[in-house]
Formats: sequence, C-alpha cells, structure tokens
Amino acid sequence: MTPSALQPPHFRDSPLSAPDLRSIYRRLLTFFGPQHWWPGETPFEVCVGAVLTQNTAWKNVEKAIANLKAADLLEPHRLLATADAELAELIRPSGYFNLKTRRLKGFLQFLNDNYGGNLERMGVEPLDSLRPRLLEAYGVGPETADSILLYALGKPTFVVDAYTCRIFSRLGAVPEGIRYHDMQAVFFRRLPPDARIFNEFHALLVALGKDFCRPRNPRCTACPLADICRHGAGRGANR
Repeated sequence: MTPSALQPPHFRDSPLSAPDLRSIYRRLLTFFGPQHWWPGETPFEVCVGAVLTQNTAWKNVEKAIANLKAADLLEPHRLLATADAELAELIRPSGYFNLKTRRLKGFLQFLNDNYGGNLERMGVEPLDSLRPRLLEAYGVGPETADSILLYALGKPTFVVDAYTCRIFSRLGAVPEGIRYHDMQAVFFRRLPPDARIFNEFHALLVALGKDFCRPRNPRCTACPLADICRHGAGRGANR
C-alpha cells in the first residue's frame, strides 16, 4: 500500500517535513532506547491484547490475558467456542468486560469466517484490501485494526492514539482534535512504508506521552523534545 493511496482527500499539509520526523524518531530512540513492542508471546495474543486494551491500562490487559492462558483458551477456535459469560468473567480485569467480550467475539468471527481462524492466512492478504475488511468487524476501530495489522501481522501501517495526537499538536505540527486518518497521513507522507520504523516510532511516542507529555502537569523541561515544542516553550521547572 502506498502512502498516497492512504491519504484522505481532505488532508492539509503539516509544517513537519520528512527530516523533522526522522529527527524526532532518532531523538526518542536515543533517549528511551528500543521499546520491543508489542508485548505478547504470539501474534494471536497481540490481537487479543489490541482488542482488550481499549479504554484501560495495559496492566489490566495482562491480567485478563493471564486468565485466558491459565484456561488454555488463547487460541482462535477455542476462544470463539467459549461461552460469552465464561469469557466475560475471564477478561473482567480489562474492564467493560461484556462489551469487550462482544468485540473480541466479533474479531474472532471475522477471522473464522474469512480465514478459517488462521492468522497466518489473514496475514497473506495485502494491506490495502485487508484493512477495510478488518474495519468491518464488530468493535474494530482504526486504532485496534492498525495495532493488529502492524504489531501482529507486520504490515506497514501507523497506529495513531491519544499520545500521538497530543504530542504533535503540542509541537505545533497539527491542530488539536485532528482526525485519526489525518494524523496517520502525516507519517505516511513523510516516512517510508517500513513496519519496523512505524512499530518503534509509535512505541516511543507512547513512552513520551506516558512519562513526559502527560495531559496534566507535563514534564516539559525534562522532555527530549522540549527545544522544538511550542507547548513547552518558556515553561518553568519540571512538574
């Protein structure tokens, strides 16, 4: 899939240029080091984690996945065959467990109906046809779909989340409230379609957003991007 094919027609160019994005990537990689994302022992575990992590902390997802492992259910066909009530109880630590049961079953049904429950078979399909199909699965939005595509299947798509939008709006590169695909297009236009870079870059932005570029009381003066950030300019001591 080419970046131009993914760019929405309403996208307006950003002040960021390719060297700027690459410079930000290098700074963050030097500061934080490789992040080794996504945390998961198998591609299927990554898929399950991508669904369960919606609106919750990762530590809660880890507890839910540990429950599924203990029950020997972390396999597509067994998980799909599990009764909803039993599955909901197992994933209870992830929060919104009834809703997430329906969403997880929606993904599993999609995987079963289209690829016989075989994730490797799903991964063979080209990104530009697979992504729209995946987005039709119940409860799978853009962030979840891109997390599955990038981290489980190694497809060159960029995951956008609240950290990404907050960081780049504070840098002055994009407007606040930017839409998902507009933010994603910034990366598609300015970086080569390389899953390895997209993987690491997103993980580094999460680290920056969690540790420094927080919604409240950001640690601006200690931030590795402080000198190029409009939001942090002139701020006082660390918070």
